[in-house]
Amino acid sequence: MHSATEPAEANAYWPAHAKLLLDSYRQWTGRDLLISDDPARALYHAPFALLSHDSAADTRFTYANLAAQAAFEMPWSEIVGMPSRHSAEPLAQAARERLLQLVATQGYIDDYSGVRIARSGRRFTIQHATVWNLVDTDGAMLGQAACFRVE
Repeated sequence: MHSATEPAEANAYWPAHAKLLLDSYRQWTGRDLLISDDPARALYHAPFALLSHDSAADTRFTYANLAAQAAFEMPWSEIVGMPSRHSAEPLAQAARERLLQLVATQGYIDDYSGVRIARSGRRFTIQHATVWNLVDTDGAMLGQAACFRVE
């Protein structure tokens, strides 16, 4: 589902992954995350943080737009492939795991708040985050995604 190559003009900003993110978001919420003539580029440059992770037992980030990279103070090459549990402090990981299980069961939530940790150790709050399941056209679970604004 992901590549080591950062989204850019040369790879059209990953249009297949952008379609998965947008279609899954619309499927669960009934809303459009954004509307654009160039959605893959718009997602990568969006003013909100957007991340996705795979469906492995120890999930790893598969996508992080520029706002997410700034929030976590990590370039694409560091955040993509990193276990997503590292985005929360050890004490917050149990709450994060309960959130992911709830999303897996319901399909999405749109009122998540929590504290995350950047590479420098700076803590930041995310509020009213939407977290949703990523499913392909056959309904197979491919992972989860989250979007939020950094407070």
